[in-house]
Amino acid sequence: MLPVRVQTEPGPSHERPALRLLSGLVRGLGPAGNRFLVLERIQGDPDVYFQVWSDGEGDYQVEHRAGSHLLHFQAYAASADEVVELMALWSRQEKDWDLGFAWERLDFPAAAPAETLPPAVEAELESAVRSWLRCGYDDRATLIERAEEHLVDGDVRPVSRAQAEELVARLWRERVAEQAGWTGESDPERLGRAFAALGAAGITARENFACCRGCGLAEIRAEGEEDARGFVFFHAQAAQGAADGGDLYLHYGGFATGDDEADAARTVGVGREVVAALGAVGLVWVWDGFARDAIRVTGMEWRKALVG
Repeated sequence: MLPVRVQTEPGPSHERPALRLLSGLVRGLGPAGNRFLVLERIQGDPDVYFQVWSDGEGDYQVEHRAGSHLLHFQAYAASADEVVELMALWSRQEKDWDLGFAWERLDFPAAAPAETLPPAVEAELESAVRSWLRCGYDDRATLIERAEEHLVDGDVRPVSRAQAEELVARLWRERVAEQAGWTGESDPERLGRAFAALGAAGITARENFACCRGCGLAEIRAEGEEDARGFVFFHAQAAQGAADGGDLYLHYGGFATGDDEADAARTVGVGREVVAALGAVGLVWVWDGFARDAIRVTGMEWRKALVG
């Protein structure tokens, strides 16, 4: 798997694609509406990317940007095989990945800076974006949209798209730099392993699922695998609470059958499986064993790596 996200012109994106998938995407370029791919390193600088364009005739046009509009380069590759190999080397950050091609620097004008935000607006928005970044589930596009809409009041829109993009890019880079100093497995990664184990055992397990408990409970059955015995999830508000230093609340249960007593027993059984999975990965939990109470994962150090 390559540590990148691939964005296609038709719309679908692919995170951590296998080389075979990437090869298929490159070879499929050419028809109108499907002429380019863009690769971004997961957790990377938004001004570092690789792209390829082809109309299906002649050479492939490849470009990469290395941190700013002043470091944007273009070359041509004769075959899909060359493009795929080049993309793989770039994705893995191999030494001298770009040798063998006649790269030319392209001149791009610097983007006009966005109008400066009023200090109070900037401070409030920075606080919100830093909190979302700590949470770690939103990609850059989502963060920009949230930042633009965060302070809207009726017809008053104090933050423009350009201002949101600049602020998110700056804070994203800060978070990426902070992540570079992380070592070892993080608690969110342990949680992901626990949820993966539960999924393999027949429990539908979803992270950052729905906006709140009520919506999550209403939607989880449709989200679940057909033969799932039960479910566990935490919603977006719970994820944000954990990212901001609180406990993480997990909601769980067996899928309802209409038999209250049997459903309660099934829910308790699922709860026992959940806490066993949490304990197996070294997470600390609090639960009194009753169906009516959420499971709390406590004492987490929330180091959730950014995605996209």
